[in-house]
Amino acid sequence: MDIKKLFAKKDKVAKKKPETFQESVISWVKTILGAIIVVMIINGAAVASFVVPTGSMENTVMTGDFLFVNKFLYGPTTPQLIPFLNIPLPFYKFPGLKDPEKGDVIVFIYPGDRDELKSADFVYYLKRCVAIAGDTIAIVNKQLIVNGVATPLAENGKYDRDLPIYPGDKLRTFPPGLGFTRDNWGPVRIPKKGDVIELSPDNIREWEVLIAREGHEIASTASGILIDGNSVTSYTIERDYCFGLGDNRDNSLDSRYWGYIPYDNVIGTPMIVYWSWDTNIPISKIIDKFASVRLPRLGTIIK
Repeated sequence: MDIKKLFAKKDKVAKKKPETFQESVISWVKTILGAIIVVMIINGAAVASFVVPTGSMENTVMTGDFLFVNKFLYGPTTPQLIPFLNIPLPFYKFPGLKDPEKGDVIVFIYPGDRDELKSADFVYYLKRCVAIAGDTIAIVNKQLIVNGVATPLAENGKYDRDLPIYPGDKLRTFPPGLGFTRDNWGPVRIPKKGDVIELSPDNIREWEVLIAREGHEIASTASGILIDGNSVTSYTIERDYCFGLGDNRDNSLDSRYWGYIPYDNVIGTPMIVYWSWDTNIPISKIIDKFASVRLPRLGTIIK
């Protein structure tokens, strides 16, 4: 063994320069960016976290429940947002194992208010899918009826049979102009890809937002209805849709008010509650915050 060479190598190691501040910063930035990319891939492809913001799905889930969401079932997606910054990214959804089914609890990208072409904010909603493309749905005195069959409430669902309708409810519900209410809605067929809708001045308001959301310019003129500048009397639906209701039926703004949910917007189904506390308590009140933890909720399976 050449002793001189051995000590020469050790001297080189010992003389290695420490990282400069700039090099340290670059190293940290690379580490953080790598972590963000990993989170984005996992969040888009398999499992995501969702915090329940309202009581519209009580008592299936509660405000302040933290849920793991299975995103693989309905199709992995590219990341919708840059983590921590909530900046939207170009979105693509890959084919999934199945489409939404009646009874599924779904997490979806909110399509927008009733008369909105696109939601002003990128936000996720949580509802129960009660009807799918091609189904006919009605609500008669609070009773949900799908394809002529009365559908019972979800296991933990609730409503107050004696709760009165709010004044002006007919003006807020979807579709506009049909006079439906929270407790008496429909009957309406849920749009299915390939359905041909006859259009007229009498029903154009019912369909104009959906047609616009499918990427077309629509106008109602004195001489008739124009889609992409062409005079038409019908329109062929290009996407499949489902209908979402809150399990807390009387206190839920859902498809009765803002309309159908495109299958493409459905990004997952919640699996389990992994944490639950009062999200209204500020983190500055740390003792009260942890005192609000709902231990019995942890591990609850969503169904």
